[in-house]
Amino acid sequence: MKLKILGCYAATPRTLSNPTAQVLEIKNHLFLIDCGEGTQVQLRKHKIKFSRINHIFISHLHGDHFYGLIGLISTFMLLNRENDLHIYGPVGIKEIILLQLRASVSYTGYNLFFHELASLESEVIYEDDTVVVKTIPLNHRIYTNGFLFQEKVGKRHLNIEAVAKYKIEKVYFDKIKSGGSVTLDSGEVIGNNLLSLPPDAPKSYAFCSDTLYDESIIPYIKGVDVLYHEATFLESEAHFTKKTKHATAKEAAQIAKLANVKQLILGHYSTRYGSIELFKIEAQTIFENVLLADDGNDFEF
Repeated sequence: MKLKILGCYAATPRTLSNPTAQVLEIKNHLFLIDCGEGTQVQLRKHKIKFSRINHIFISHLHGDHFYGLIGLISTFMLLNRENDLHIYGPVGIKEIILLQLRASVSYTGYNLFFHELASLESEVIYEDDTVVVKTIPLNHRIYTNGFLFQEKVGKRHLNIEAVAKYKIEKVYFDKIKSGGSVTLDSGEVIGNNLLSLPPDAPKSYAFCSDTLYDESIIPYIKGVDVLYHEATFLESEAHFTKKTKHATAKEAAQIAKLANVKQLILGHYSTRYGSIELFKIEAQTIFENVLLADDGNDFEF
């Protein structure tokens, strides 16, 4: 599981910082999460293949989370994209994007599918044989979702020594990895427990931005491998959180602690602060395993 931070700052793009956008690589998928202004420039800068992005998840309709979307859609068109593109976001996103395409007479040559979200409960919005994606209802000024990405349990691993010992032919390897046993020419049945090893533990990633401190999300993110949680403010500006419905670094850490997550990544910083290291210092007074997102950062778990 690899995470690329394209932007992780609040409000407006600046010379050296970008609004929210990130790419999650999981089970051969490349999922784009949020698409703030300048996202396509960041994708080019970090040499991420546009053609591999087939699913875009938009948390909410504040500009710093989706104003880059129409530009990216248009660039896909200019690049003669053929793959279907699926966009998951709040009700209204389809109208906003199609209005811009109609006004500019810039219709896509590829299929554009909108999956509009309105539920206040967690729901599955994408699923295939390897990955499932669910919404995480967040508490912000407008309708907002986080997203939980979960790997499904994969195939078992071949026990190479056992396969060699019983002289198992390669034609049976996939059956073994899928949990099957093998019958030898002698009639002896070799159980799967002898021929294979357990699959890798499935990994999970939770994206939670933007939100007020809200413990109601804890059941959805309990025990995840990695939690990205917004930390717009430090405690010195905690009085802004209720009005703006954002969180502090300490509050993000408290959520991570209560949810017993393995790793916390902070982001969505207000640009009023001179150093983002201050966010880590504050968060680690509550929860030890803290990393800082920054534009261009890579994380691998």
